[in-house]
Amino acid sequence: MNIKRTKEEIKNTISAYLLKDEFGNYQIPSVRQRPVFLLGSPGIGKTQIMEQIAKECGIGLVAYTITHHTRQSAIGLPFISKKQYGEKEYAVTEYTMSEIVGSIYEKMEQTGLAEGILFIDEINCVSETLAPAMLQFLQCKSFGNHRIPEGWVIVAAGNPPEYNKSVREFDVVTMDRVKKIEVEADFGVWKEYAYTNQLHSAVISYLNTRKQNFYQMENTVDGMHFATPRGWEDLSNMIQVYEKLEKPIDREVVEQYIQFPKIAKDFANYLELYYKYQTDYQIEEIFQGKLDEILLKKISHASFDEKLSVVGLILSKVNEALKNAVRKESYMELLQSYLLEYKLFAEGSGEAGGSDGAENGMEVGGSDGAENGMEAGGSDGAENGMEVGGSDGAENGMEAGGSDGNAGLNGQQLFFTICQKAAVEHKQKKKAELLTREEDYRYRQVIRTLEKILQEQKLLSVQDADACFAKAKELFEQENQQYEKMQQEAEQKLEYAFDFMEGAFGNSQEMVIFITELNSNADSVAFLQECNCERYYQYNKELLFDDKRKKLLEKIQ
Repeated sequence: MNIKRTKEEIKNTISAYLLKDEFGNYQIPSVRQRPVFLLGSPGIGKTQIMEQIAKECGIGLVAYTITHHTRQSAIGLPFISKKQYGEKEYAVTEYTMSEIVGSIYEKMEQTGLAEGILFIDEINCVSETLAPAMLQFLQCKSFGNHRIPEGWVIVAAGNPPEYNKSVREFDVVTMDRVKKIEVEADFGVWKEYAYTNQLHSAVISYLNTRKQNFYQMENTVDGMHFATPRGWEDLSNMIQVYEKLEKPIDREVVEQYIQFPKIAKDFANYLELYYKYQTDYQIEEIFQGKLDEILLKKISHASFDEKLSVVGLILSKVNEALKNAVRKESYMELLQSYLLEYKLFAEGSGEAGGSDGAENGMEVGGSDGAENGMEAGGSDGAENGMEVGGSDGAENGMEAGGSDGNAGLNGQQLFFTICQKAAVEHKQKKKAELLTREEDYRYRQVIRTLEKILQEQKLLSVQDADACFAKAKELFEQENQQYEKMQQEAEQKLEYAFDFMEGAFGNSQEMVIFITELNSNADSVAFLQECNCERYYQYNKELLFDDKRKKLLEKIQ
């Protein structure tokens, strides 16, 4: 099972285990909820998907690598207590609460999330003294005398024995009490993830041409040589940072992540050529609408690897533009939700009532609202902007509640409640670890924009609700114009890319690869569904028709 299907299956299992009946009891009793046991080679993403699953399901996550624990930290320390049995008092050995169980209760206290996932990694690599405790944990869902709280689903992961000398194989009694999922590396699934998370285009285009190097394990006289998805992702992140620092990426750096000398050497050579093609084929000028006939002829007669590298460079520029446009749309939707709430608060407070209030109020939404977004500052926006809320924002600030709670407040005070509400919601979600990095950044952008509007109101001493609406609407429309420009630029880059692809390759396999890769990127597909790029639909239709024809031929044969 690939990692994408594994993720879906774990989410389905969590939904089933956390389903309750009309009396609030779990449909599947805790004792019958088998722990999920993921078994698969290292580096394919077993651990990484747990954070994604917890965020997407809106539940807590406590993760431990069990090899770091002793028997005492896992099941607790013994102590002597007195108990009365019949007419006699006896000294009885009890145990303090396990560190792991204690961490679950701490997580519940910190986040307010009563349900979650307890993830135990490398569970089949425990020490001899801890092995019985791990078997008890899988069979009875407890460490020592302390049970895992109801509503917490157990997921464990381990590597097959061929990858780890410390592996202990579970017996039939234990295996019959877990839900076993064998996980395999799958480049197609990983590529979707790579595009979504904007991994370096050189890594993606290299692996497109050498899929066999995506995951390799080889035991040699010099030790284990390996290349893993985790290694490729970490290398990609380092390449991106090295580029910003203007530092070179050579074979020695590649080998620090891809610990398979032959593959590392091959990729290092590929990366050197990749940078060379970026200059040779004047990629930046292509996206300014400048096509050199000599270069078009040169690439049309180049080797297949060279062609794919150049296609990769073109895709990188296009995907980046389309992704940014889609992200801004998501950002705009969040900003719009707070501005709509402000409008409702003001109308409910009586400060902006009547027909004039509605007419003069800011129109947020409508046919253009969701489509038009804006750029709102850099990554340090929340730090450099005005602090709204702070650590005690919820306690000391004004309550951004219903219309009754806002009665008597002027327009500026009402807008402050919205700024504070956004800051508090962001803080709560971040504390509960329910935000991805991108969602966290989006919240920071929105908060900074709201703060900017409030600051403008203060500078101009605007307090009347209608005047506050007008100022907010003015800034909103300015940012909409910036976003519309961004969308137009993204569409233009797509058109320039098709100009180059047609001029260099025509309706060839390179064009098929270009369209296929666009369709592999969820953000690009989201953008393309809303834009009117006739050439994309033309080539995409031809590609789908060709796929159907090939499948029919395969069936006939």
